[in-house]
Amino acid sequence: MYAQLDVENLTIIRRLDFGQILFDENLKIVEVNSFVASHANVVVDLCQGLPISQVFPTLNIDRLATLVAHLVRSGSSCLVDGVDGDPLWPDLFQESGDVQLGRQLSLLSQIERRESPTHYTLILLHRDDLDPVYEQSLEKQALANQRMLQSEKLAAIGQLAAGVAHEINNPLGFVFSNLKTLGEYVRDMIRIVDEVDNANDLEMVKELKRRLDYEYIRSDVGSLLLESEDGIDRVKTIITALKDFSHIGEEEFRAADLHRGLDTTLSVVNNELKYKANVLKEYGDLPEVECIASQINQVAMNLLVNAAHAIDGFGKITIRTGHENGWAWFEVQDSGKGIEATVLNRIFEPFFTTKPVGKGTGLGLALSYNIVQKHHGRIEVESQVGVGTSFRVWLPVSQPAAIAERRS
Repeated sequence: MYAQLDVENLTIIRRLDFGQILFDENLKIVEVNSFVASHANVVVDLCQGLPISQVFPTLNIDRLATLVAHLVRSGSSCLVDGVDGDPLWPDLFQESGDVQLGRQLSLLSQIERRESPTHYTLILLHRDDLDPVYEQSLEKQALANQRMLQSEKLAAIGQLAAGVAHEINNPLGFVFSNLKTLGEYVRDMIRIVDEVDNANDLEMVKELKRRLDYEYIRSDVGSLLLESEDGIDRVKTIITALKDFSHIGEEEFRAADLHRGLDTTLSVVNNELKYKANVLKEYGDLPEVECIASQINQVAMNLLVNAAHAIDGFGKITIRTGHENGWAWFEVQDSGKGIEATVLNRIFEPFFTTKPVGKGTGLGLALSYNIVQKHHGRIEVESQVGVGTSFRVWLPVSQPAAIAERRS
């Protein structure tokens, strides 16, 4: 018997104004929405439980099985651009047969994998829908997603605002103190220089130098200047990191240094971490990774802040990196309270949070998941109650489109 859908999901799927064919791991149909039914001349209720190849004979079942297997193997939840540089559409639907679904629904948008229960969805768009109005709606959706991402960035920074202000105030505080001390030293040294013009003999100058402790001033000035430079550098680093995180327009994939991004992120969240855990960095060798650096930084920030919030008292957070077979990864592991198995499969849902009110928006992990999916990567989670949690983010070193371009 085919897997059942709850009423709410069933209603949503049936009302969508684009095609959805939902099927299970045995490639049997769970649901066909009215959009597909009207274009493919099939009866919704008669489709349920039948093999998808029986209802849609023009479907290349081997190709579909290959795509589904890739989803399972990669751990991804969505295929958008295809596999290994090959687009999704070619060879999936044949151009002959009684049901000309391949001609009528001429654009396959994506294939999704749903976890509970395990369902797969073909999302199809009609050729006639690709008019200027439809394209404008896609642009509006992309803009809305971008604004949502930006909103979450600013919300995360807002929640860290007090800590960031403290991180900036600390170095500014000792720089200000150093400047006052340097001011006193300058006044004393000016007195010594003036004494050279007014003194009757050299002994009077030497006596003044002894009284003002000139040797100590001379040795301390260098230290004060170095400390002040370090403080200003710390402020500059934090401000630069904040600028990176608040960047709106960056949407292009570029080669980036993940280690630099992680260090920048640590600068932003340092005040959130230093009172909760010792942070250990176990960096491996990494090539530059083709990504949108500011978005990957946001993923790292969300994982680090969540790690700090998971720790009661004082614990340990470890950041690891590595790469293998064309993939780079970074991992954030904490010694916190862990995540219950009953909610582990919900942590990437929008607005779902186990944090107290005011501690989180419930969007951090959901948007992190979407960012990683956009990068054709995946997030792996391991957690044990009372021991801690580990999030590992896998990213392709080169994006599929770039690989395809190099092959052509």
